[in-house]
Formats: sequence, structure tokens, C-alpha cells
Amino acid sequence: MILWYTYVELIAAVAAGLLCVIAGLAGRRPSDLTVGSLALVELLLLAQIVIAIIAPFVGNPPTGSLLEFWVYLVSAALLLIGAVGWALLERSRWSTVIMGIAALSVAVMVWRMHVIWTVQVA
Repeated sequence: MILWYTYVELIAAVAAGLLCVIAGLAGRRPSDLTVGSLALVELLLLAQIVIAIIAPFVGNPPTGSLLEFWVYLVSAALLLIGAVGWALLERSRWSTVIMGIAALSVAVMVWRMHVIWTVQVA
């Protein structure tokens, strides 16, 4: 993983998470802003998938478990899709909060992916 890209993903996921949680607790239903913020994080995760495929071939191999890394990455991408899908089916303030919790969970998962890729020794 690339350190600066990890920070970009973390900042985007935390910002989207806080935006959705605050909007949901304020009584707002899912909107273009909240769903769009999660779409941005999803786009960053899809780019991370491409980066993770290319990185070992250009001299940036993982030091930890590759299987664990990919499980985190695929789970994070699916988690956001599930949260947005739920929010679009059940348009309530609590589905906006759930989207925020999902985005904050993805932030934790992205940091864990970075640790698996760079810190651990297999």
C-alpha cells in the first residue's frame, strides 16, 4: 500500500462517516450528499484494489498475510455497498447513521490493511 493514499482513504472515510452520523442524528434522511460521500470512499477502495494488484509487481510486496489483506479489502468494499443499499431501501434517519458507522468501520479496516501490508512479518 502507498502511505499517502492510505491517508487519503482514511480522511475521506472519517469525513464521510462523521458527515453521515451527524446528519442522521440531526434527523436527515439519506441524500445526494451522504450517499455521494460514501460513493467517493467506494471509488477510493476500488482504486485500492487496482493498486494492490499492481504493487507487488513493481517492488512493493506485502509483509503480512496476503489473504487477510484481501479479505479486509473486499469486505470493506462490500460493506459500503450494503450500507448504501440499505439506506436507499429504508430511507430513514437511522439508515443515514448506519452509513456513517459503515464509513467509520471502513476507516479502521483501511488502517488495518496498511498495517498488514507494511508492518507485519509473515
